[in-house]
Amino acid sequence: MTTPATTADRRFTLTLGCPDETGIVARIAGFLADAGAWITEAAYHSDVDTNWFFTRQAVRADSLDCGIDELRDRFGALAAEQFHPDTEWRLTDSAAPKKVVVLVSKDNHCLIDLLGRARRGEFPGEISAVIGNHAALGELVERFDVPFHLVGFDEASGGKAQAFEKVSAIVDEHEPDAIVLARFMQILPADLCERWSSRAINIHHSFLPSFVGARPYHQAYARGVKLIGATCHYVTAELDAGPIIEQDVIRVDHSDSVADMVRQGRDIETLVLARGVRWHLEDRVLVHGGKTVVFD
Repeated sequence: MTTPATTADRRFTLTLGCPDETGIVARIAGFLADAGAWITEAAYHSDVDTNWFFTRQAVRADSLDCGIDELRDRFGALAAEQFHPDTEWRLTDSAAPKKVVVLVSKDNHCLIDLLGRARRGEFPGEISAVIGNHAALGELVERFDVPFHLVGFDEASGGKAQAFEKVSAIVDEHEPDAIVLARFMQILPADLCERWSSRAINIHHSFLPSFVGARPYHQAYARGVKLIGATCHYVTAELDAGPIIEQDVIRVDHSDSVADMVRQGRDIETLVLARGVRWHLEDRVLVHGGKTVVFD
């Protein structure tokens, strides 16, 4: 359940990326000032390697002389006239809660954490549905009054191709802003990676690019590493190689077994995924190429 924002809390957020040049900040600031905007957050980044400019601007909705639709129309006209044709921008309204669909398998630690945070109103959005390929988590999900959809991936259920068709239909029904793979141990087909680009978010239980693929804790143990980590990233067709949103690590030593690493790693996984999902829902993540800019 999402806690409704008060009038003073309601924000319109502009995110923009474009080829860098002089005058961009002045144009945006002038546009917002002309609309009477009270700016509450303003962040900028200029990437010298790609010559790409990024910004995120949050304004009090009650300070403006118009609503979100008119503001979009006005800014669209400005962007078409005064910004580079390759400019990418969005205007979102905090009064329109974001929707999340979660995909799970058997592990429940990330799912429990997300459900708890959503129940407490810590996310600017709601979990609309959970889709699982095992029945074990269904009762848990339904305790949070969230619909649980069981989709079998074995041959008796029709195989993976048919299963992903069912998953896709359920996801599309909810039109989510984020599809979160909370230890979903299935590889998304390339067509879904493309359709859900910059919306599908995965948690990988290693500090990428180290130890991609399955059983990363076993790989880490075999290498005798002293740090293990987790990586929240957008899903692409290349396994565990999508743009990284957030990462963190925890120290281990020679006395830790694989089971010890798995246990400690769960703590990092839940935190990293929660941060990544929150920042995505708050429009703090801008993707360009294979990298992200995160205005946290």
